[in-house]
Amino acid sequence: MKIAVLTSGGDAPGMNVAIRAVVRYGNKLGIEVFGVTNGYEGLVSNNLELMSSKSVSGIINRGGTILRTSRYPAFKSEENVLKAANNLKERGIDSLIVIGGDGSFAGGKALTEYGIKVVGIPGTIDNDIYGTDYTIGFNTALDTIVDAIDKLRDTSASHQRCSIIEVMGRNCGDLALHAALSGGAEILITPENPMSKVEVIDKLKKYKAKDRSHAIIVVTEKMIDVHEFAKEITEKTEFRSVATVLGYVQRGGSPVAYDRMLATRMGTYAVTLLQNGESNIAIGIEDDSLTTIPIDIVLNNKKRKSPLYKLVGEVS
Repeated sequence: MKIAVLTSGGDAPGMNVAIRAVVRYGNKLGIEVFGVTNGYEGLVSNNLELMSSKSVSGIINRGGTILRTSRYPAFKSEENVLKAANNLKERGIDSLIVIGGDGSFAGGKALTEYGIKVVGIPGTIDNDIYGTDYTIGFNTALDTIVDAIDKLRDTSASHQRCSIIEVMGRNCGDLALHAALSGGAEILITPENPMSKVEVIDKLKKYKAKDRSHAIIVVTEKMIDVHEFAKEITEKTEFRSVATVLGYVQRGGSPVAYDRMLATRMGTYAVTLLQNGESNIAIGIEDDSLTTIPIDIVLNNKKRKSPLYKLVGEVS
């Protein structure tokens, strides 16, 4: 049996651990594992290399992905999908493990139409994949954000400021939600928990009336222009406000223990599923148990709103 593994879309801490698990467990079962460089672009360009235990030695603590990754919109064309499938078949490979987000899973689904068995592993810091409590990389990114909030709070308290912190997440507010609760933020703005500028300013005025010396606002990216809003808060409240955009620093760093364990469990499970003839499914974790769900269902549903939102108003 021969399988290939690729990483696609945004990188996430723990992807290397998943690659390591796929290669080492596959080799233990007598399976040849090929690594695809640069995601789907590499698959179309036929950039595949046979991997061994030595290939993945020393990567368990490294962020990013040794296979590198890319966003490749051209893979939506039938011509490129067919070329990628033929490149795999010419090497005798009929199975592929895709580590990435929903866009990556869509590429894998396209390959199943040409006889390639595909299993998806959710790897994205946004935690925006339907059918799983957590994605690989989420908890590491969360720790990075909370560490930044703790440090910014020191400055906010010292200077009696309102700090606005913008975090990643696209259309999912899980990073902001967990970071706000873990970092003790006063105000949270996410797609699932929107707030108008008027509402925020009114809250800040009430905080000041209660003699609060500082405040932390955590907001999901693209909800508002945080720098302009900081100016508005400074003008309309007694707080001086400063905005911080954490940006790509959230994606880097050594994966935390939880992400290493999750990636190891999912990587070995993916190999087992392919060995059992499974295809067109994504792996998830619910209540600490690994699950599978058809890729179609993952792609056609949005992440459910977290029950943790009920805590936001209780602890601010």
